Amino acid sequence: MNSTGRESRHLSVRIDRTADDVYAYASDPANLPAWAHGLGCSIEEIDGQWVADSSPMGRVVVTFGPRNELGVLDHDVTLPSGETVYNPVRVIADGSASEVVFTLRRQPEMSDADFERDADTVAADLARLKKLVGRG
Repeated sequence: MNSTGRESRHLSVRIDRTADDVYAYASDPANLPAWAHGLGCSIEEIDGQWVADSSPMGRVVVTFGPRNELGVLDHDVTLPSGETVYNPVRVIADGSASEVVFTLRRQPEMSDADFERDADTVAADLARLKKLVGRG
């Protein structure tokens, strides 16, 4: 099956840190290379934009929504082609812990294999985030 619909998959991780702690770390673009390897191993702020030159997709620009108290980490990734991919992400309080939920959306013309590869990348990124900011 090679579906081209707007299928979504919610990938999540529970982290033994408060939502405020996780949000503070994850919302800082300078921390992305440590946990979001899907965006590359380096990022720098250039003229007010966060640019990752070493991403698997080539040079990309990452733009987060405004800081907020709701745990919304939505961000756009502008690809070398000029196409922008919207990525909804939430940090949800769970008592003294939190859950991070990334909604992965299948892009038009994306194969099943590519969608699975993206899901695996996001899951690995979330696991790294948990290891970096979690307790124990």
